Amino acid sequence: MSNLTENAVGRLVPTEINGIPATPFMGVGKYRPDGSKAAPPIRTCADYPVDGNKVVADIKTALKNAGLRDGMTISSHHHFRNGDKVSNPVFEAAASLGVKDLRWFPSAAFPCHAPIIDHLESGVLHHIEGSMNGPLGDYCSTGRMRGMGVLRSHGGRWQAIQDGEVHIDIAVIAAPTADPFGNANAVTGPSACGLLGFALADSIYADHVIVVTDNLIPFPCIPWQIQGNNVDQVVVMDSIGDPEKIISGTTRLTKSPDRLLIAEMTARFIRDVGILKDGFSFQAGAGGTALAFAIFLKDMMKEAGVKARFVRGGSTKYLVEMLEEGLTDYILDGQTFDLDGVRSMRENPHHKDTSPFTSYNFHGKGHFASMLDATVLGATEVDVDFNANVVTHSDGRLLHGIGGWQNCLAGKCVILPIPSVRDRIPVIVDHVTTLCGPGELIDVVITERGIAINPRRTDLLEAVKGTGLPIRPIQDIKDEVEALSGGPPAPPRLGDKVVAAIRWVDGTVIDCVRAVAP
Repeated sequence: MSNLTENAVGRLVPTEINGIPATPFMGVGKYRPDGSKAAPPIRTCADYPVDGNKVVADIKTALKNAGLRDGMTISSHHHFRNGDKVSNPVFEAAASLGVKDLRWFPSAAFPCHAPIIDHLESGVLHHIEGSMNGPLGDYCSTGRMRGMGVLRSHGGRWQAIQDGEVHIDIAVIAAPTADPFGNANAVTGPSACGLLGFALADSIYADHVIVVTDNLIPFPCIPWQIQGNNVDQVVVMDSIGDPEKIISGTTRLTKSPDRLLIAEMTARFIRDVGILKDGFSFQAGAGGTALAFAIFLKDMMKEAGVKARFVRGGSTKYLVEMLEEGLTDYILDGQTFDLDGVRSMRENPHHKDTSPFTSYNFHGKGHFASMLDATVLGATEVDVDFNANVVTHSDGRLLHGIGGWQNCLAGKCVILPIPSVRDRIPVIVDHVTTLCGPGELIDVVITERGIAINPRRTDLLEAVKGTGLPIRPIQDIKDEVEALSGGPPAPPRLGDKVVAAIRWVDGTVIDCVRAVAP
């Protein structure tokens, strides 16, 4: 492609995405925004029901009332993860209205959204700008999506909305409980999923906001996580989502001996380098290894008599247990990953719902992520320069989303506990297939074959002396694994077509994904 340029990390990236100019990644902390925040149109209450009742018959009616037309942007959120039951009916309704070339702007898409492929094929949808897990990502990898996909972190999505990079015409918010005025929350009702933080920016900045609920209650809906004053219409469905499916495959505790060892070594590392002390803070992902890490860390906290000031969620029952046992003062939660987290958020005032604005937005006056003493994350690949990939596999297929991963790299000590091989394919490589996070922000890689510390972190290298932790150069771990597995992974067979762009937290383009060769 002719509109590619080399960015600050040596990756060729597009300078134009779906007809709009794009800025290449300039380096960590180098890009500075200017201008003012975007804003929705001014409305008047004279145009809304005086009795506060904004309920309409169905989604199709709501889309018609919103003035749906060709080329518009429809947004949604993914707090139901693989249990969402709203997005598919939205595009079925859009198809029945005969519109074309829509842009879908979800906070993430999951395997349950596979029917959306039919709308991409028919022309109802032009492209998706959001993390794509499973079938939609695989579809994008084949090069069949007409527009270029765009993957952003949770904070990057908020940044894109508030900066005016993405203008939302119609936001659709699945809310487990709402009143006729549009006030809504996700802590009560039969479909309670915890919070609606990923939809908060949509409710503030979109031209038109539709709340969809399966639990309509009399005004006022309290607590309200979405304010009805930002809502245009309310739709009632039989079921908006299955909260049991917020517990998807990546949020189950590992049973692998190797991964349990990695989890234990991660907790030991945090303890032995002195991070584990009164008032510390941490965030762990919801993958199987990260869940096991939380259990090991909890035991070490009890043994040391240490209490955290706050922990960042994705909350799980393991973080909830820490809160309820007095091992942390607060959970600051961006997404609940199981029903224990939902219950805790509903019942415990020290379990606080947050949004990407407070937690991750890079174009704001600070955020929570940089305050974390330890951040424990996953990755699909890491290279010898500590660069990491979370969206593609070594074959180049786009199968995963970014989530809050990039944003969490702002933490004081970023740790990636990963197996050295997956499906007999080495995970540590010379150069990651897709660069999602620069190595200068990744401090430690922990595998079952040893712990590699980024040479930049001389303080950590000094702190581990005498601990007995198995510290090794990352190149040595890579060489050992390749010797055991028969060599490095085969290079991906990719074409020239760019099918997706990877945005960095500041909105610049850090890398791109190319179509897999047939």
